[in-house]
Amino acid sequence: IPVTLCLEGWDSSGKGTIIKKLTERLDPRLFKVHPGTPPNELERKYHFLWRYQIALPNDGEMAVFDHSWYSRVLVERCDKLTKKKDWNAAFQQISEFERWLADDGQIIVKFWLHISKKEQAKRFCADLKDPLRKWKITDEYKRHHKQYGKWTEAVEEMLSRTDTPHAPWTLVEATDTHWSRIRIFETLITRMEEALRRANENPLGVSRRQAASAARKAMQAKRKEQEHAMAQAEEKKAMAEPAVELTHA
Repeated sequence: IPVTLCLEGWDSSGKGTIIKKLTERLDPRLFKVHPGTPPNELERKYHFLWRYQIALPNDGEMAVFDHSWYSRVLVERCDKLTKKKDWNAAFQQISEFERWLADDGQIIVKFWLHISKKEQAKRFCADLKDPLRKWKITDEYKRHHKQYGKWTEAVEEMLSRTDTPHAPWTLVEATDTHWSRIRIFETLITRMEEALRRANENPLGVSRRQAASAARKAMQAKRKEQEHAMAQAEEKKAMAEPAVELTHA
């Protein structure tokens, strides 16, 4: 079963640390981490979901998105990189995209790591005092911190409009880093166990790929039976026809 993990949250809420703790015990051949970066020139020529679609995991693999397609309705909205009509339409497009993934048997696990503005400022100050971490606090981080209220409005709308039964949001109280890791890992394990149980109970009802494979095999078997019946009919017809004797002049 493919697993897609979307990690969203405030700057300095601990997303990077959680990814490090999660992946350090996973088989590196079976997961890939996709950092949140602006679309390149090629990606801007396509629909905004295209670059995420081509990065989706195969069966038995996991894709971890450190900032996912929700950048459309968060950073692109708050930094005015996208027109309102475009980011507003993205809510429905994202829900349909996730519905398609869920119908295809994929597990979509979405987390929002929440910290208060005060806690964020505290972490910024601690990082700025650390010569090994101060590079993380960019001008963009500082600007977003000043716009905390504006971002809160965008986050609340995102959560309310994209929280669905097939792709629910899990809110993580990330002030306590130890607690946030436990919360995320337990939720991820629970979702995966539930999906595996459903797949074992009703394989064809979980994945359209499996249903399509079963349908293809049934069609091939039916075609083989038809070809066999036709061959038998031709053989009987040939046996029923009188033999033609050859005469020599």
